[in-house]
Amino acid sequence: MTENMLVKEREVVVPGEELAVGMDYLPSEGAFRDGDKILSSRVGLFNLDGRLVKVIPLGGKYIPKKNDTIIGTISDVSPMSWRVNIGWAFDVMVHMREGSREFIPNDADLRRYYAPGDLVVAKIIKSASPKMIDASLKMPGCRKLGVGRVIDVQSSRVPRIIGKQGSMISMIKDATNCDIIVGQNGKIWISGNDHKMEKVAEAAIRKIEAEAHSSGLTDKMSVFLKKEAK
Repeated sequence: MTENMLVKEREVVVPGEELAVGMDYLPSEGAFRDGDKILSSRVGLFNLDGRLVKVIPLGGKYIPKKNDTIIGTISDVSPMSWRVNIGWAFDVMVHMREGSREFIPNDADLRRYYAPGDLVVAKIIKSASPKMIDASLKMPGCRKLGVGRVIDVQSSRVPRIIGKQGSMISMIKDATNCDIIVGQNGKIWISGNDHKMEKVAEAAIRKIEAEAHSSGLTDKMSVFLKKEAK
């Protein structure tokens, strides 16, 4: 390890961890520059390729992208914005103008709309850097979420859980009569009138997550849901 490197080759690092100091090295995949330091943007293994600082991902850690639907918790409220914790290294920002489809006066108490601890589903509208990510709560489908359970899954499994044109998640919704929202950040909200059916929905999602790469998964899930959601 050189004197400008703060971690060792193949060492596991986490989002926000400092990897190197100085301008001799360049951030590459999974890393970004903040002043004279290079930081990790994801969980992974540190790798130095020449002058390029990289972080090789472990388990497909979620990286925010524009147009992603995300589920998170309001962590802070300022006079002109909300901060949302989505399980990323840095909070996502929702500016007042993106807080609601209704007009919000400049002198409004923003806690009346969303307070710390509130669970929300939002849409990423800008991702300039790992530290500068803006989201909207006025896009279609975005809102404060009510009573329900939130489970965490591997973000790399989200497309399989949703299915082609939403087919897989629709199957689970229909079988359990639950309202389910899937965030690209690997957070899934489940709400139903029947506690048992909520558990069945969660079990179905866990099964898809575990067997994402197996063949005939749709048929397997159909059999599973017919058996469990009686």
